[in-house]
Amino acid sequence: MPNSLTKFGEYGGQFAPEILMCALEELEEAFNEVLSDEKFWDELNYYLREFAGRPTPLYRAENLSKELNTNIYLKREDLVHGGAHKLNNTLGQALLAKKMGKNRIIAETGAGQHGVATAIAGAMLGLRIEVYMGTEDIERQRLNVFRMKLLGAKLNPVSSGSKTLKDAVNESMRDWVARVVDTYYLIGSIVGPHPYPTMVREFQRVIGKETKEQIMKKEGKLPTAIVACVGGGSNAIGTFYEFLDDDDVELYCVEAGGKGVDTKEHGASLYAGSDGVLHGMYSKLLQDKYGQIQTSYSLAPGLDYPGVGPELTHLYESGRVKVDVITDDEALYAFQRFSELEGIIPALESAHALAYVMKSSDKFDKDDVIVVNLSGRGDKDVDLVAKLMGTRL
Repeated sequence: MPNSLTKFGEYGGQFAPEILMCALEELEEAFNEVLSDEKFWDELNYYLREFAGRPTPLYRAENLSKELNTNIYLKREDLVHGGAHKLNNTLGQALLAKKMGKNRIIAETGAGQHGVATAIAGAMLGLRIEVYMGTEDIERQRLNVFRMKLLGAKLNPVSSGSKTLKDAVNESMRDWVARVVDTYYLIGSIVGPHPYPTMVREFQRVIGKETKEQIMKKEGKLPTAIVACVGGGSNAIGTFYEFLDDDDVELYCVEAGGKGVDTKEHGASLYAGSDGVLHGMYSKLLQDKYGQIQTSYSLAPGLDYPGVGPELTHLYESGRVKVDVITDDEALYAFQRFSELEGIIPALESAHALAYVMKSSDKFDKDDVIVVNLSGRGDKDVDLVAKLMGTRL
């Protein structure tokens, strides 16, 4: 049952079957132990620095800044080993799993980046990895599928439901229930039952810590606004968290508008969702009036999820973060235009955040400083975008 220690305001909690409660309690106890374990954090920081390539640059996008007549900085999470911010979390959780004596790790993935990052961490630490992925996403993300297999992970296709991230999470949880004694479930975002939302946030906070230090050195002041795309929300909360008490810094969550929020083909859980329970948490979800989860949609697989992390839901309800949506067409335009302008091909997920800044440039003055979390690189999306542009690779 949820209690005040497991929740963010009224959101979060532990809505899990009884068979998982002992595993969640074991996980929470282990995580609380490592929070104050200097040896654990020294080891994690070593791998983040020497293996993952942190700190990542905070780069001023000169051409985009000139075009929009303001100051745009990119937090270059696309330069983390593996191509996205996901490795920050998978290294932390994999080290925790090893400390707990779990040698089999399961994970879910949508865009494939979390699956790749889990496979990378597992290969490096000598752990057995199995990844659940919807068959729809397997088709959209064939490059990442091959990368996971190359890294030694076993891929388990999921053909139920919408065949996307939601269903991959469902199958991962079924697996965990069946093998809870020897298996660690490595969740990729700030979703799921407590302690996962808190744990993933803590491993992703490195993004915001670096950003705050870097922007003060470059500009001598805090940013006017920080913008991040949101599916489950790990890259967003990782960037936002260090700035929550800085009231002058506006925080923008950009969700997947898909084919329009006036249709049923979108992934805008904060913007258009309602309160409910999914995957062990109480949060904003896409559901019908009977509480049945609706199928989400986004061209960006990492945003194709019918829910959002409970901490972001709480921050949205409290007014600390603002939410907007970007459609597929707007994200595709930003994907192409930004590549041409800056020589950086963004992930389709990150292109949503960039599209918001391009679309909303009239909100910002020439002296404003805008930080965009470039959460991943676009190699994985090139085949899909090429097809949409009528080009066969």
